Amino acid sequence: MSRGGRGGGLLVAGTTSDAGKSVVTAGICRWLVRRGVKVAPFKGQNMSLNSFVTREGAEIGRAQAMQAQAARVEPTALMNPVLLKPGGDRSSQVVLMGRPVGELSARGFFGSAEGTAPENSATGNALAGNSSAGGATSGQALRGGRREALLGPVLECLEELRSTYDAVICEGAGSPAEINLRRTDIVNMGIARAARLPVVVVGDIDRGGVFASFFGTTALLAPEDQELVAGYLVNKFRGDVSLLEPGLEMLRGLTGRATLGVLPWRHGLGIDEEDGLRISLRGAVRESLVAPPYGEEVLRVAVCAVPLMSNFTDVDALAAEPGVVVRFVDRPEELADADLVVVPGTRGTVRALAWLRERGLADALARRAAEGRPVLGICGGYQILGEHIDDEVESRAGAVAGLGLLPVRVRFAREKTLARPSGTALGAAVEGYEIHHGVAEVRGGDAFVSGPDGRALDGCRMGAVQGTHWHGALESDTFRRRFLTEVARAAGRRFVPAPDTSFGALREEQLDLLGDLIEEHADTDALLRLIEEGAPPGLPFIPPGAP
Repeated sequence: MSRGGRGGGLLVAGTTSDAGKSVVTAGICRWLVRRGVKVAPFKGQNMSLNSFVTREGAEIGRAQAMQAQAARVEPTALMNPVLLKPGGDRSSQVVLMGRPVGELSARGFFGSAEGTAPENSATGNALAGNSSAGGATSGQALRGGRREALLGPVLECLEELRSTYDAVICEGAGSPAEINLRRTDIVNMGIARAARLPVVVVGDIDRGGVFASFFGTTALLAPEDQELVAGYLVNKFRGDVSLLEPGLEMLRGLTGRATLGVLPWRHGLGIDEEDGLRISLRGAVRESLVAPPYGEEVLRVAVCAVPLMSNFTDVDALAAEPGVVVRFVDRPEELADADLVVVPGTRGTVRALAWLRERGLADALARRAAEGRPVLGICGGYQILGEHIDDEVESRAGAVAGLGLLPVRVRFAREKTLARPSGTALGAAVEGYEIHHGVAEVRGGDAFVSGPDGRALDGCRMGAVQGTHWHGALESDTFRRRFLTEVARAAGRRFVPAPDTSFGALREEQLDLLGDLIEEHADTDALLRLIEEGAPPGLPFIPPGAP
């Protein structure tokens, strides 16, 4: 699929955030690799609190790691060179080539129309240094923290992937028609135009207004951008496709562009979401493909929906277990019937701790601990369960009292821990990944994870309360079954974990289902032509274009 000595490419854009770009990109990757194509995913800039650590110790978006799995390749920093991790409404930590380089306000990162200097010039200076992974370098300084200076490094990463793979499937962000951000765009039409990538726009028809969204998205692009928009993909369709076809024909007449597929709505495809938990949190049940209970009763898991929740995908492995019901909660009374309460990771540990206290959840957690009812803290949640937090890095709040449910004291270090450790927990092998600034000093209890020599590696267990910095530990099947057996015993539930649940196999089934959706419901011949040859010439301009 070579084009001029480099692999072919395609950009999957969307009419909105959560239109389905991530899963469509993964589906195309899985469809291509099943055809024998060596394919890689790519997203120039990601904004997400769900992240992952690659084997070389680089932090990237969790969605890109999932897409790499769909492509059956090892994820690397090249696949997501810029990651923004929100720390509030107006600022984010900037992760460049897998390493955090500082905090920037939105104004500092995106810049203003007048070219105002960023509010955090120290971060801009930090970003000006070179950073590399796999041979790609930053190329130029990020002038005062401005995003447009990263276009060169992002394109270098894309070109390195295209020199290695037959095809690179790129994911856009938000909408390509965000006209206020086009000047500094490094993830949508900015890279499409620079790399001459054909663009397919995905629209979520379940939200309604998909025809207006397709037309409006195209009509708000400059002529040079429009000539790369080669077609549309309808996502999450329910019903009779024949009823939709007249509208698709009218859309083609209005835009000169075909709809390259109508993907049906499928349950259980909310895997590794990127921008946040796109549901009303209170009482919401985590989407999963769950079989009936293997034992006599279900097991109820309540996840505290803390602010800036990160890596909530940690509970996916629980939701995949037959008979385990996972829901997100924000009121103390919702913990009453829970057999296990999870305090998840967060990008704002001190803020989440205050939120738990304000809502009465902290007192409810303390009552559970006193009653010997299971509580699990993961990463930031683990830190919250400790006795003391000293944070001069994330919140700069200084000394803060924790919930005091574990004999642990936490100090925030400026350097972030990024690792892919392995060990033993409950007598079973366990693997995970670490993404945190907090350094824990454990002053009692038992280790959550130990090494082969019995030496404590991470975390703390004290009665029914336990915590760990390791994300992804629950994906280790034997450990998860033993952990849930402990929870059921403590809760007095006649719940028995299914003996053969494999989270990895379930994930592969989901990825294969995504590949099936593309293969069965998209015009794959047209997609191949776009990947190999680029956008067809002569695509009409739809006025008015960009203002």
